Amino acid sequence: MLINKNWKIQHFDVGQVRDLTIADPNYIDHFWIPAKVPGDVHSILREKKLIDDPFFGYNDLKSKWVEEKVWWYRTEFTFDKNNLDKDERLELIFEGLDTFATVYLNGVELGTTENMFISHTFDVTREIVDGRNVLAVKFNPVSYQLKEKEKNYWAGFGKDRIWARKAQYHFGWDWGPQILTVGIWKEVRLEKRKIAKIESVYARTLDLKDSRAVVQIDIYTKNFVKGKSLQAEVTLKDREQQFFQTVNIDQNRATLTFNIDNPNLWWTHDLGEPNLYQLSVVLKWEGEVLDTYQTEIGIRTVEVMKRDREGNPRFTFVLNGVEIFAKGANWIPIDSFLGSVPESRYRHLIQLAKEANMNMLRVWGGGIYEKDIFYQECNRQGILVWQDFMFACALYPDYNRNYMENVREEVISVIKRLRNHPCIALWCGNNENDWLYEVEHAAGKIHTPFYGEKIYHELIPELLEELDPSRPYWPSSPYGGNDHNSQEEGDRHNWQVWHGNVEPRKFGQNLGQNISVEGVSFRNYKKDRTRFCSEFGMHASANRYTLEKNLPEGTFYWGSDELAYRNKDFHHEKGLLLMEGYTGIPKNVEEYMNYSMLTQAEGLKYGMEHYRRNKPQTSGALIWQLNDCWPGTSWSMIDYYLLPKASYYYSKKFNAPLLYTLEHDPGDDLHLWVVNDRLEDVKDTLVFEVFRFNGELVYSKEFLIHVKGNASVQIASLTEAEVLQGNPAEQVVVRLKSLNKKAEENYYYLRNHKDLQLPKAKLQVKVMPEKQEVEIWTDCFARFVKLELPAEKIIFSDNFFDLLPSERKIIKIRHLDGKTISLDGLSVSAINGSA
Repeated sequence: MLINKNWKIQHFDVGQVRDLTIADPNYIDHFWIPAKVPGDVHSILREKKLIDDPFFGYNDLKSKWVEEKVWWYRTEFTFDKNNLDKDERLELIFEGLDTFATVYLNGVELGTTENMFISHTFDVTREIVDGRNVLAVKFNPVSYQLKEKEKNYWAGFGKDRIWARKAQYHFGWDWGPQILTVGIWKEVRLEKRKIAKIESVYARTLDLKDSRAVVQIDIYTKNFVKGKSLQAEVTLKDREQQFFQTVNIDQNRATLTFNIDNPNLWWTHDLGEPNLYQLSVVLKWEGEVLDTYQTEIGIRTVEVMKRDREGNPRFTFVLNGVEIFAKGANWIPIDSFLGSVPESRYRHLIQLAKEANMNMLRVWGGGIYEKDIFYQECNRQGILVWQDFMFACALYPDYNRNYMENVREEVISVIKRLRNHPCIALWCGNNENDWLYEVEHAAGKIHTPFYGEKIYHELIPELLEELDPSRPYWPSSPYGGNDHNSQEEGDRHNWQVWHGNVEPRKFGQNLGQNISVEGVSFRNYKKDRTRFCSEFGMHASANRYTLEKNLPEGTFYWGSDELAYRNKDFHHEKGLLLMEGYTGIPKNVEEYMNYSMLTQAEGLKYGMEHYRRNKPQTSGALIWQLNDCWPGTSWSMIDYYLLPKASYYYSKKFNAPLLYTLEHDPGDDLHLWVVNDRLEDVKDTLVFEVFRFNGELVYSKEFLIHVKGNASVQIASLTEAEVLQGNPAEQVVVRLKSLNKKAEENYYYLRNHKDLQLPKAKLQVKVMPEKQEVEIWTDCFARFVKLELPAEKIIFSDNFFDLLPSERKIIKIRHLDGKTISLDGLSVSAINGSA
């Protein structure tokens, strides 16, 4: 029975009223505010127009008062207690309470909670009454709850947050605002129990070889009545096969195995089909059904290879015995207001990741253990998940007994909830805590022990060994080598680019920074020989629609304070330096949007192609970051309104399974590579072409290629003098293409964008509303052709592309919700021209 309806909310000052007064069933709440559950207080107030949209202008500051109040939720429901047998009991389950809550039923306190990440269950068999029941939940302000806590040691983005088992980014991060949400953010249920219930189920692939899989199912029960003989009926099936067993429960546990010949394996979408089996467990007593459990599982094995056959360091994910290159991005929470996010938003973002040829997403450790829909969609779409535990950029008080008990309960709950998802490839203890502790300690900024170390190096691995030994565990990200951010071992966060970190360094050395055009340049990626790059990226503006929608009238201009407020990074000069080196510094907001997006797109292309060419020494690269939690300027590839930036459209090409790529810096030789992530060999003809901007072909050469599956090979080197044929490097574009259309076309420039001598292009546009298509052509080379519509969730089949005068390009347009789109407001432009 869901208890999601008829909720109301109201706020009070701390200490203004007695709790039992508000919790009393006879308390009159007629003038309270109707509330949605699941949800959060800010979203409720915004919907009722009691606060202005916190994302618009400076409104997040205007709504700070919400965080300082005590908030109460109340609802009523009817229950027929006459239908409750004497050996039955009732459990009230809150799937998510954010965060410091006290729960009352009919004026009786059931308990308190202090962890946003886990569900909370209360036995209410005695407290529930026949007929009308009143449920009340009190939320204390985060600031009030944490005011007495110690704050004398290191934490980025605020020291209060370390004590709260709440999404850490709610306290503010360098890509999102500080908004301390509060409320019932997941579903509320009342469940009837009799004799026993299924406490958890664990399904894993025990063995996989010679076309046979052994799948083990462990069933754990909680018994309410002793001495009852319980059985579990277990069904495992897919579209071709079905398996069934009955097993007796002994001491609250049962284990069984299925031997499956020729199983349909779960693969990432780029290597095969993400096949899923339906698992059903039915708990019975003397033929009566007591409880059921259903989920989807995948038959697959996953491990991380840390040494190759010669003993060299590696960090390679191995799926079903196949070494893979992990291409993808970091996933941050998709909204500041998590309780109000529709499931469709998850589906859209994960579908977009798949369409960009990503095969891995990293759930970053300063957000949340994601909702079930996230993992279900990754299972179905064939995308692996690197799963952080929720500890980021801070020391955490592992010396405090109550805190550690809270964390222990959290870790157990999370492992049990997520361990059956085949998409999860790795558990990781934290984000950057090990690395940053050592860096800050070496710099003399930390004088305490490594608080939190017991969590990532003792508690979590011990619990994983007991509850989920089927997956690898990695203590932190980054981690390994003679610096936890080493290129030599483990995984690495490359912040030479953007932050200007001076690397390599070793333990005990200061981490220097070079905040200059050269120091932050994306060409520094070529120095990185990492085994696995789990973070790299740079800023780009949000799309025009997103900015205009959230900036007050008259403030959408380059240099306005309101535009700068969209950027939560403390050091705005880094983005300017990146643009200064590649595009030049923008002079107006139009140039800012174009230059920042072009720099990000070309920079991520440069980095990802470098890492892929370095395969298998480098075995993965995850861009920071895929998405946004609010409409701001950040490292994201897709902005808050699900409008992809230029880098997203670039990524569809630089992540393609078969990549023809050019290694080159201005003035250097040109090295041609083929990267083949497919398992099959590729035979093709690679065509290397050089065009003047007027469309004249000045150089062309064909290369017959035969590249083995899962390989990266350099096939040729050419000099600038040979390919330019006497033409200025500032006046040409290089194109790599497949003669047999097996790979995406790839465009390169022999000089930085600011040095190119681009002509003025005149674009021609034919709009076909009935087909939801646009055809575009140009009189001379058009750089960075951009299509814009004043709406959210608009996806183009291609965007921010280059166009030669000899070509016509048809662009398909779709709305993520499947709606027909009005093309009346369509604009088409290029960085060197317009329609």
